[in-house]
Amino acid sequence: MNKIPVIAIFDVGKTNKKLFLFDEQYKIVFEKTARFIETTDEDGDACENIESLRLSIYDSLKEIISLDEFDIKAVNFCTYGASLVYVDDKGTPLTPLYNYLKTYPAKLQQQFYESYGGENNFAHETASPVLGSLNSGMQLYRIKYEQPQIFDQIKYALHLPQYLSYLVTGITCSDITSIGCHTNLWNFKNNNYHHWLTAENAIQKLAPIEDGEKTFPATFFNHSFQAGIGLHDSSAALIPYLINFKEPFVLISTGTWCISLNPFNSTALTTDELASDCLCYLDFRGRSVKASRLFAGNEHEQQVKRIATHFNKTALHYRQVEFDITIINKLAKNATEVFDYKNLKASVFAKRNLAVFSTDMEAYHQLVMDIIQQQYISTSLIIEGSNIGRIFVDGGFSKNAVFMNLLSIHFPGVEIYAASMAQATAVGAALSIHKAWNTKPIPNDIIELKYFAANH
Repeated sequence: MNKIPVIAIFDVGKTNKKLFLFDEQYKIVFEKTARFIETTDEDGDACENIESLRLSIYDSLKEIISLDEFDIKAVNFCTYGASLVYVDDKGTPLTPLYNYLKTYPAKLQQQFYESYGGENNFAHETASPVLGSLNSGMQLYRIKYEQPQIFDQIKYALHLPQYLSYLVTGITCSDITSIGCHTNLWNFKNNNYHHWLTAENAIQKLAPIEDGEKTFPATFFNHSFQAGIGLHDSSAALIPYLINFKEPFVLISTGTWCISLNPFNSTALTTDELASDCLCYLDFRGRSVKASRLFAGNEHEQQVKRIATHFNKTALHYRQVEFDITIINKLAKNATEVFDYKNLKASVFAKRNLAVFSTDMEAYHQLVMDIIQQQYISTSLIIEGSNIGRIFVDGGFSKNAVFMNLLSIHFPGVEIYAASMAQATAVGAALSIHKAWNTKPIPNDIIELKYFAANH
């Protein structure tokens, strides 16, 4: 029996931990999902159970290596960002895996920004708004001042993808996609680490940076394979598009957050853009990606519940709503109230009185109209200054006909596509090390596209 050559990808989200095996055509041939019970840190705050995750990686590797039908050629990792694992000189974690939502001490934050040029200037240098613990470098700074004895023991502060890779390879390294995701570690103007790391004697706590396409030989359970260094999930999701499309495009990755990513805009962030939740990422080849984000998926979920309750329906009733241009025209014609759509952190539809809508479909179309108004502003922020010909939408809203048609109306000069791809983040992590395991050319049908014309 000939074994199928495959790559294993560990896709670690906050809630679900997934394992995929892809064949050489990037088709999923095996998958499993696990969920772990959270633990707590020393302050009683919820956090990831790093020991459960470590054991799961080893157990899962042992399982797939023992499968008769597959030949594991390579392994790679993609995980959520803003999470550091502090290891000692033996590779043992010194602290819990602190939650990036953990409240950051106000006095310590004030001390940091006063020391390094003020919030506005620092945000410009690091291409990220002030986000507390979500700026993962601030977590390392906090360790130094709140737990100095732990700080002294730290050999390396590894972002989560690189820690998982270390578990398999025994090699410690840093990855540019993790460093470049709103960490406060990277000076985008100088294209290097920010000088605060040297000033605080923290620079030596960061492992050497390796190329995102780099692999190391690894052996586990008497089986040898190549292992990638791991990637930040948002950057991994962009890789299939960067490989398949050379003309300038924007990707709107939709879920709880709708994140607009523009790999073709290298202009510096303005103060207004930073105030509107714009930031920059670094892609797996170290290039700047301008991004904006909108809490639109969460808004949609919450307001659909409100509509369903008011009209005595179930939320499932709004899973597949057909686009109705007649309703859109009626709502646009009868619009009287003026709302501030530019406040991207505030809900517009929540202020509306549901009693003014004659049907639940009217209310639902108005909800998506309000979301699209803000989505247009959010995406336009990162399009300005670049010649974009296409917008790809993946995730939940790509299947929403009302959202997609309204988006095409708002961007009449741009081709709008709903993109369908099974597990884009995991596929991106696999593609990043294609040459290390796959003998065949990258297939050109990984992404399925559906075109939405602005002909209304």
